[in-house]
Amino acid sequence: MQRIAIVIAAAAWLGACASLPEGLPVPEGGFEITGRVAVRYGNEGASGRFFWRHSPQADDLLITSPLGQGIARLSRQGGEFRLVTPGDREYRAADAESLTESVLGWRLPLEGLPDWVQGSAVPGRPAVLRRDSGQRVLELVQDGWRVEYQEFQGERPSRLRLLRDDLEIRLTIDRWAS
Repeated sequence: MQRIAIVIAAAAWLGACASLPEGLPVPEGGFEITGRVAVRYGNEGASGRFFWRHSPQADDLLITSPLGQGIARLSRQGGEFRLVTPGDREYRAADAESLTESVLGWRLPLEGLPDWVQGSAVPGRPAVLRRDSGQRVLELVQDGWRVEYQEFQGERPSRLRLLRDDLEIRLTIDRWAS
């Protein structure tokens, strides 16, 4: 969709570097990961970096262009989701998937993602898992998403591919703190 290209062009035009606050401790029961993201939706595509701080109570996810300009910042506090785009445009919704789809043109499955990036299904919800001989998850299907685990660093997934309809999200995790 053209929305991806418009958001990226706006971010590049603004030229404002963005980052999450540094030096904060990792939240209890949470994690902080940084890496690269590539999104393909239909015939559109974009890539960049992501910085994500997650806890059971909150999320703060920043997506930047490859050069570090802020594209979108998604945050969750309790059950409220907020998305800020270049020019400090702010959008709110009750769930991340509908919010990111309406603003960015593609769905980000923030509800399942904290478990999926750790190689597990969201507890209490139906899932199909395919494992290797060492019992590591190679593929997970849950909530209409298929998650392929393409590479691991130790026991943690370091390269994932998320698929749903004509949307593909590739995540490469470069750094993990918990």
